[in-house]
Amino acid sequence: MDYKNSNNNLKIILSVGDESGIGPEIILKALSSNEIPENIEFLLVGSKKNLQKTYKHLRTLGLESLANPNNLQIHDLELSSIENKSRSSYGNSSFYYLTKAIEIVKQNPYSALVTGPICKKSWALAGHYFSGQTEVLAKSCGVKNVGMLFTAKSPITGWRFNTLLATTHIALCEVPKKLNQKLIHTKLDLLKEFCKAYCKNPIFRVAGLNPHAGEEGILGNEEKDWLNDALINWNEKNRDIKLLGPLSPDSCWNSSAKAWRDKDAEKHNGILAMYHDQGLIPMKIIALNYSVNTTIGLPFIRTSPDHGTGFDIAGKGIAQSQSMVEAIKTAIEMTENSRLLDTH
Repeated sequence: MDYKNSNNNLKIILSVGDESGIGPEIILKALSSNEIPENIEFLLVGSKKNLQKTYKHLRTLGLESLANPNNLQIHDLELSSIENKSRSSYGNSSFYYLTKAIEIVKQNPYSALVTGPICKKSWALAGHYFSGQTEVLAKSCGVKNVGMLFTAKSPITGWRFNTLLATTHIALCEVPKKLNQKLIHTKLDLLKEFCKAYCKNPIFRVAGLNPHAGEEGILGNEEKDWLNDALINWNEKNRDIKLLGPLSPDSCWNSSAKAWRDKDAEKHNGILAMYHDQGLIPMKIIALNYSVNTTIGLPFIRTSPDHGTGFDIAGKGIAQSQSMVEAIKTAIEMTENSRLLDTH
């Protein structure tokens, strides 16, 4: 099928994720939001039957603000039988929805990818051994230096809050083994490229790995042995960036909380966290439902809501769709910025 953009409009390719979770619900809710510009084209990649079933079910629960699948453009993939509702079946479907969506976005120069939440365990049960969608995207695009960046625009101040992870989906005990000067430099390069689309001279904050950023070797040696020097060396080559760190992780995000709610607070443009939960706990507490996961370093823009499959509330009609709305809005903004800057 030919899914080329019509009238040169931006096209959002949206993979629905794991259909046994809240993905289909939040997509149908988000696409009915008046926050989404009307001139954007959408192509959903998933099962049309499942989306129709979800729509009918949500209507029986009294929900009215929903996009009708019959009015949507859908690349229909029926990958499992109606009888097969196992976790592995859902995992297999969501994996192929993603790979097909990647294929389509590659064929459309002025397009972006928004992905619904998936379940990593279900992928593994289906024989797809990836630790997340980020890793599939990197392999599919042949890109080694990608970054998992979480971004949110404050509805109070309009300030954009960005946190990039140095390491992503790995066990905590593996983090110190993966961290090194080269990795920190490549992540800071990615953060600089991203933030330059919003600010001429960004300010970065870098969290230390250890409590109190090691306290001069008393609470850990990484900062003293190599992280301090890594930051100094990078900053010497990037004088247009004000770089602060390594900072004590327990206070590194205090200024973020202030900037989120106070227009007059001192602002920064990006934070580099050393590992997954170090960055995501403050990000989710401060930004709540406005946080968006984006993969930077790809040849196209990819965003995703900053939450999981919500299996425990699937089918109840209570899933919040704000993060999906924000993922779509962010994909639009980032794609338009990159088009203006000619970076994609």
